[in-house]
Amino acid sequence: MTSPESALPMSFPPPDGPLPPDVPPVPDAPLIGRVVATERLPSTPHAFHFWTRLDAPIGIGTIVRVASPIPVAGALPQVYGVVTEGQGYSDLQSPLHDVLAQDGAPDAPRAATDRTEIRLYTAQVLRQLPEEPLQPVPLGPVYLATERDVAVALRMDGYLAPERRTAIPVGVYRAGGMQVPVHLDADFLVGPEAAHLAISGVSGLATKTSAILFLLQSLFAHFPARRGRVAAVCFNVKGPDLCFLDQPGAVDDGDRALYEALAVPAAPFGAVHYFAPYTPRGVALNTLRAHPDLAHNVSPLTWGLQEVLQYAEVLLSKEDLDAKADALIDFIRERVVGRRFEDPGLSRAHEVQSFADLEAWFRDVLRALEEGGREQWRTHHAATIRKVRNRLSNLSTRCAGLVTDDGAVSDLPFGALEDRAVYVVDVARVEEDAQDLVFARVVSKLREHLERRDLGVDHVVVFVDELNKYAPADGPDTYVRKMLLDIAERGRYLGLVLFGAQQFRSQVHRRVVGNAGTAVYGRMDGEELATPGYQGLSPAVKARLATLDKGQLLVRHPHFAQPVFVRFPRPAVMAGREGVERFPPPPEPSWQQAVARDLRRLDPGIEPGWVAEVTALYEEAEGLAARNAVLRQRPADVRAAYVRELARRSRPAAVDAEVVAPRPRALRGFAPGEYGG
Repeated sequence: MTSPESALPMSFPPPDGPLPPDVPPVPDAPLIGRVVATERLPSTPHAFHFWTRLDAPIGIGTIVRVASPIPVAGALPQVYGVVTEGQGYSDLQSPLHDVLAQDGAPDAPRAATDRTEIRLYTAQVLRQLPEEPLQPVPLGPVYLATERDVAVALRMDGYLAPERRTAIPVGVYRAGGMQVPVHLDADFLVGPEAAHLAISGVSGLATKTSAILFLLQSLFAHFPARRGRVAAVCFNVKGPDLCFLDQPGAVDDGDRALYEALAVPAAPFGAVHYFAPYTPRGVALNTLRAHPDLAHNVSPLTWGLQEVLQYAEVLLSKEDLDAKADALIDFIRERVVGRRFEDPGLSRAHEVQSFADLEAWFRDVLRALEEGGREQWRTHHAATIRKVRNRLSNLSTRCAGLVTDDGAVSDLPFGALEDRAVYVVDVARVEEDAQDLVFARVVSKLREHLERRDLGVDHVVVFVDELNKYAPADGPDTYVRKMLLDIAERGRYLGLVLFGAQQFRSQVHRRVVGNAGTAVYGRMDGEELATPGYQGLSPAVKARLATLDKGQLLVRHPHFAQPVFVRFPRPAVMAGREGVERFPPPPEPSWQQAVARDLRRLDPGIEPGWVAEVTALYEEAEGLAARNAVLRQRPADVRAAYVRELARRSRPAAVDAEVVAPRPRALRGFAPGEYGG
């Protein structure tokens, strides 16, 4: 059959210009059917119906093109659509007729004449060319979309051109033995036109996290340099999911072919930095990435009083933060912490730098009230002061390992983030209060630096899993939920982009998912698909969503008039479970062993025996605090610096204050208190 399109070629280019020259010439598309319109099934500007041969390579999600043989305004209309429903039937009026024709026996010989069977499909319009006038889909031949047709149908031609290319591969579209890369527009993924991505799907299928990781790899590989520098901050909130992003994973030949088709390197992330709080005892980092071979890029995450007090609202309940308590906390934050505070009623001037200093300040204030027989100090009632003291003094205990008493700070490199680097904050093994504090402070600091344009990068992708927990549709209005809402609604103007994953999209706050410019769906639960948020999908699309395999996604993007099914390769990084098996965490060491292990990162010559020697007369807390100080300073002479920090923190009576040499050999091997005297 001769194609009408071959006789009457398309008489106009796509509205956004020609496709890039690297797209191969378009062969004649296979003719697969024709548009049909009846009184009951009319064609409209947004939907049409067509029939095909029984063996046509058509299914739910297939993209097709309708070519009209009749010019309109001097151009031949071309209509692109995606199949969303399919039906098959014959001329039978009732199933009984078929039973009678077979004499009630399914294995009876076939009739001399087979009944006519029809395959009828419904397609939603993706694009019409020309776009004006917008008319019902014409009765014309239907072709299977070619590579060029897919690019035009999904409006990717506008951002695939080399001079303005902002295309980020998300996967491949497959149909009729053809494989076509599908791209997202970076301007609508990370801003400024739109931003944010929300991915939904049932848990346990290695789809949501895998899709995010592949998309980050694709973003780093294809984000245009003229758009600025980009980095990712990922919160690891469950198990070892994100603990081995710099280790190569198993990639089979099929996945490797997908990487080649999408022009993304099949390799782990090149620059990955890990941050984790200490365990409550403080001798090891509270992360499953604890193997010595992987410790080179793992840094502690510890905060002191000044870093925590600004976010006291996260850790205190609404009952704690009444107007009076809030006023006192503001006073402490603005007038006391980080500066010299003097008051005639106090016994001395205070310089509050740590929780220990704050506790001393509280004791002095309450002593002044008791000695003066007063119930009020500087407009603050004694009961309020005692209440705030109790709430603040236990923060370092509630968040032990993250919040330190001595004010030691080890933080993300705000102001020096690297281009195309991943910063993983591992909070999977810490308490919920500490998790909330980490979320609030890290994201707030990212926002502050982006506002000042001194973060080191222009765009930051923040990946948060389990949005059902952190931004639920109902429940209390927590600080973390308000922070995520703020990112979703105003972050794109700053370059702060949220990539969120959740099992149930319907149970995430609608303003978070509603502001996501790109929506991605993996395999979905049937009950979830029955919620109102999915009513725009056809029953056939829902049925396919409920049975998607690993590596398959339904993608909705601002340029796509309808969502499209794609396949993506598994990320080329080591899976969390495999990583834990290959790099098992060691048992918790003694505190002297922990000090030696950490100091060896700065001076490989340090041995546990030397640490045990210089710390024999010191308590565990003092030895660990000195270690933290040396790790922050990164001095040239690590040994001298550690001994100096020990002396600054405690000078035991049995040792002269000026002596910093190791104790005599006769005492070696004894623990404190095991020798006479």
